[in-house]
Amino acid sequence: MTGREIRASLREGRLVYSTAVVAVSPLWANALSGAGADFVFIDSEHTPADRQTLAWTCRAYAAVDVPPVVRIPSPDPYEAAKVLDGGAAGIIAPYIESADQVRELTGVARYRPLKGDRLARAVADADSLEPELRTYLADRNADTILIANIESVPAIENLDDILSVGGLDSVLIGPHDLSCSLGIPEQYTHPMFDEAVRTIFSKAREHGVGAGIHFWTGMDQEIEWSKAGGNLIMHSSDFALFGQGLKRELNELREALGDTDSADRWGDTTPIV
Repeated sequence: MTGREIRASLREGRLVYSTAVVAVSPLWANALSGAGADFVFIDSEHTPADRQTLAWTCRAYAAVDVPPVVRIPSPDPYEAAKVLDGGAAGIIAPYIESADQVRELTGVARYRPLKGDRLARAVADADSLEPELRTYLADRNADTILIANIESVPAIENLDDILSVGGLDSVLIGPHDLSCSLGIPEQYTHPMFDEAVRTIFSKAREHGVGAGIHFWTGMDQEIEWSKAGGNLIMHSSDFALFGQGLKRELNELREALGDTDSADRWGDTTPIV
């Protein structure tokens, strides 16, 4: 799908599929394309990838028609502009807690390359733009995807204001940070966590904004939440899938070969991102 098709699907409640990638190998682009992902979530918040590496990675995915959406290190409009200049099809902004943060990022996603006072006036009132300029900016930025990470109690408390800002395509729950903010770290089956997920999904859909959770610890739970309103299916990551798949198959080999001594040697090494 193109960026504008993904944006429309998210807003209209249709299912969109993605996964997170932390590896920067160009070989991953073909793997994602063949797997049927609608777009790829490239993380730069919890990885050391520099600006040049991110740009090359984005170009690799774009070359096989998998739109690359980059999570920036902080909800900073200048960081957003950097990755978009480098070839990203959109951004995921981490730890959003206020409508003002979303307005600043909307300025980049919807009115780039305007800056300064001219941009501030456009965000406050799109009618302040000359008709020719307004058409130009709408066409230039029509494919830019804007997703906000919802990862804290303050974000939930301010969610109606956040969702009321025009230009936001979807929210994406960061489960680890949200569970910690709720005071129940990594307790993803806790009723309080389940209620928070369902509240976020419900509010997002009421506002015509997509909703999802980046989940990697159980497909049954992921499916249940998706049926409760989540239409952005952000399934696992290359790191988690590789580790889980390799562990499973090595254990199968150990069992088949009667190697009981080493069967229980390894614990859960799935990274938290």
